[in-house]
Amino acid sequence: MEQLLERAKKVSDQSEVFYQEQKSDSVSFENGRLKDIESRDQSGISLRLIKNDRLGFAYTRNLPDPDDLVQKALATLPAGVEAPYLLPGSFKPPDDEAYDPAIQTLSNTQMVEEGQRLAAILGERTDGQVNLTVHRSVTRVRLVNSRGSALGWKASNYGVHLSLMYPGSYNAVERSWAAKSFEPVPEALPEFILSLYNRSRSKVRPAGGRMKCLLLPETVYTLIWRIQSAANGKNIFEKISPLAGRIGEKIFAGNLTLMDDPLVIGRPNARGFDDEGTPCSRYPIIEQGILRHYYFDLHYAGKLGVRPSGHGYRTAPWGGDAISTKPRPALEYLCLEPGRRTFAELLRSIDRGVLVAGALGAHSGNIPNGDFSFGLAPGIYVEGGEISGVLEEAMVAGNIYEVLPNVVDLEDRVHPAAAGYFPALLLDDVNVAIRG
Repeated sequence: MEQLLERAKKVSDQSEVFYQEQKSDSVSFENGRLKDIESRDQSGISLRLIKNDRLGFAYTRNLPDPDDLVQKALATLPAGVEAPYLLPGSFKPPDDEAYDPAIQTLSNTQMVEEGQRLAAILGERTDGQVNLTVHRSVTRVRLVNSRGSALGWKASNYGVHLSLMYPGSYNAVERSWAAKSFEPVPEALPEFILSLYNRSRSKVRPAGGRMKCLLLPETVYTLIWRIQSAANGKNIFEKISPLAGRIGEKIFAGNLTLMDDPLVIGRPNARGFDDEGTPCSRYPIIEQGILRHYYFDLHYAGKLGVRPSGHGYRTAPWGGDAISTKPRPALEYLCLEPGRRTFAELLRSIDRGVLVAGALGAHSGNIPNGDFSFGLAPGIYVEGGEISGVLEEAMVAGNIYEVLPNVVDLEDRVHPAAAGYFPALLLDDVNVAIRG
């Protein structure tokens, strides 16, 4: 890496070399039976160089010739991609606590045995289809640049995803477990799935209308996605965000606090710097309903003349390979702070409403504007604080600036889910359409 950096420095004003390697193993079960075991080992290097405030970029899976990669990056300069920023200088990140060496002793056989244990717990007490995945990975990142940064990060990740599917459909009750290394999944997790599934086996068709809506942690991302978009420095710069110019305003209910916190000790992948070498921090987006910050990578911070916030990540909205992806503003460590009531208490408080256990078409609607419209997959109907059954065809629609001021309460604990760590979220007065 250092040799590549030295060659890039000779032909550019600034340069950066990024290296990532990841080793992963996964075990999947379908209908309670072992389906697949997969192992992957990937690595690569990408080079960014800046010359006359223009960006050059190239990447490779191996590096037989550093000069060739430099020339390929130089060849992209005529595209005219602006780079109005300085790369970060050197700093000392917090001690790296994201890696647990015990992950190396975990065998695929142990992962299969854990999957079999969980499949048995679920399969013996239900007629639903049991699907699950057990996975583990080790990721190592190194970053060096022409301003003296020389950073490294290593993380271990162990996770389980459980799914109990309703017969004759693709709808399922799901939950995940995450840790830095192997830990047996607590029985409370499959017990929750079983309880919710078995109480909602009957099909019901109540009238639609405006009612309470309890989003499980697995579906909270459908609304958080809209906040992410509106607070994104790219959308602020392009003037397509309804939150532009509203820092310090109360936007949502006072019990809503959304943090991005890569520094949480004990959680998988905790880290002290982003993929551009900018320091990370505990970073409130929404605090007690008040908009506190937008978030930026180097590019859009430079465009707007503000400090980068440590949110430049090599990721893409629909997934992607870090090596082949240039950094963009992203919130990778979101946590919605928990509330005061247990899930059972939230459920009992619903006079009439739905549990949103899965979402179909969450990308629908004008996301930067906060609009949403998605099918419930599944939706579970609740009346008088009790589960009545599962809805065959239902959807919710609205706008986050109309529904998130009506947060009744949040669950008193968070769970790993799509896009972050979230509690269940109870809303009032949400428009629910139910066919029939």
